[in-house]
Amino acid sequence: MNILLDSFADIWEFFKAIWQAFSIFWFIVLPVAFYYLFKILWMDFTQEKFAKSIKWTMLEIIPPRDIEKSPKPMESIYDGLTGIMRGFNAFEEFVEGMFVLKFSLEIVSNEGSVHFYIRTPKDFRNLIEAHIYAQYPEAEIMEIPDYVDEVPKVIPNKNWNLWGCDFELTKPDPYPIKSYTWFEESITGTMIDPLASLIETIGKLGPGQKIWLQFVVTPEKDTWYNTGRELVEELAGRNKKSPGFFERLLGDIGDIFQEIFGGMFGPIEFAKKEEGGEEAPLEFRLTPGEKDVLKAVESGIGKSVFKTKMRFIYLGQRENFDKSSISSFMGGIKQFADLNLNSFKIHDQSKTYALHLFADARTLYRQRKIFRRYKDRDFDGATFILNTEELATVFHMPDMGVTAPALHKVEAKKGGAPANLPVG
Repeated sequence: MNILLDSFADIWEFFKAIWQAFSIFWFIVLPVAFYYLFKILWMDFTQEKFAKSIKWTMLEIIPPRDIEKSPKPMESIYDGLTGIMRGFNAFEEFVEGMFVLKFSLEIVSNEGSVHFYIRTPKDFRNLIEAHIYAQYPEAEIMEIPDYVDEVPKVIPNKNWNLWGCDFELTKPDPYPIKSYTWFEESITGTMIDPLASLIETIGKLGPGQKIWLQFVVTPEKDTWYNTGRELVEELAGRNKKSPGFFERLLGDIGDIFQEIFGGMFGPIEFAKKEEGGEEAPLEFRLTPGEKDVLKAVESGIGKSVFKTKMRFIYLGQRENFDKSSISSFMGGIKQFADLNLNSFKIHDQSKTYALHLFADARTLYRQRKIFRRYKDRDFDGATFILNTEELATVFHMPDMGVTAPALHKVEAKKGGAPANLPVG
């Protein structure tokens, strides 16, 4: 019993000594301990304040009726949008909460009528218009009210229901999705618009139904290139990371013990003839499919990239709510998939369903959360990196081959006035 009491006394003295040391050096310990927590809380506060100061505008992009271009011109537009990237000094970043702004690229079907929207800070409206008109002079750009305000502020409710999810990539970001360069007819060489089937699908919605597809994007720094380069080196078999000091030390100790015990208890081995010869060239070591993957990854990492949030919502009045429209939409998304490269998949934690305990309440919470996040155009949840070629694939002006009657296009071709008009 005395031993036990002595042990408790020693523990008490130990904690007492710690408290005495803390009471002397608290002004050093506490700032270090709470620095990161304070930084997180402060940055959330100051960035939220900065975000509320931003004025937004919604632009509808009405594509020309006779586009004969591939989605490639959209790459130039997205390259132009990287012009918003800028560096911030310490005061701007940590006091004013400034950060690189974002755009939201949105494809919307309103009862089968398909529209293309870009939500942008008002300060960048001229930037958007200049780059779009440079590539598509016949397009029309109109400022409109935000379409999300056309439905009730809280959904689901007794009249409206919704289903939604976020998307993520099946593989690491440097693996590209199947981009528009893969959508080419092998015999005639004509381009198959990768959005054609998706527009056809969402253009068949009935009354009281809506599909919203959103890509919230912001340009990333060029340092992302290093991540992609590491994958290229790995695919090429050249990414041999040199071991650190402790790894080498443990490896040497392991080799010594292996040789000692192997010599004591193992059979006698004669020296083996070393197999000479140089390693085969890369083109002989990789299969044709592996070569295509390596080429696609290496080509993609050289382009400008955007942090991307991909979000989908199907909503409608309860009497017309039809979940088969969701399956049809997901089939359209599958066309961007390639098992050797990358593809979009549903982020399971964002799906608006729940099982077992309090399933109805949890489902309702998820539905209202994703609806609020869509309206806020935020980056909460799963995000990934897309380069300009991938963005041009999933959001571009459809070509003249997309004849879906529901697609909103410019009614008539614009032209300049004749040069020989009389001047009164």
